[in-house]
Amino acid sequence: MTGGHRPVLRRELITVSIMLGTIMQALDTTIANVALPHIQGSVSAAADQITWVLTSYIVAAAIATPLTGWLAGRYGRKRVFLVSVAGFTVASALCGMAGSLTEIVLYRLAQGLCGAGRDGRLL
Repeated sequence: MTGGHRPVLRRELITVSIMLGTIMQALDTTIANVALPHIQGSVSAAADQITWVLTSYIVAAAIATPLTGWLAGRYGRKRVFLVSVAGFTVASALCGMAGSLTEIVLYRLAQGLCGAGRDGRLL
C-alpha cells in the first residue's frame, strides 16, 4: 500500500466532519424553534421573554463569526473547529439541564459563540 490513499481518506473525513458540523447547526436552530412553546411552559416565561432563547443564539453567532477567521489564523483551523464542536456539545447538554430562562439564554449564547466556529465557513 502506498501513501496515496491516506490523503483521499483524510479529504473524505474532513468533508464529512464539515457536513456534520453544518447539519448540527441547522438542526439546532430548527429544534429550538419547534421546542420554544415547550420551553416557555417549562420555565414559565412570557412570550416576549422566551424569544431571548432564539435571539441570544443569533446575536452570539453574528458576533463570533468574524472572529473565527482570526482565531483560525492564530490557533489553526482544526483546533478552532474541534474546540467549537466540543463547546457546542457541552452548551447543548447544559441547555437540556437548564432550570430557568436565564440559564437557557446563557447556554444558548454559548452555543452561538461555539456554533460560529463549527460550520463550513471555517474550513
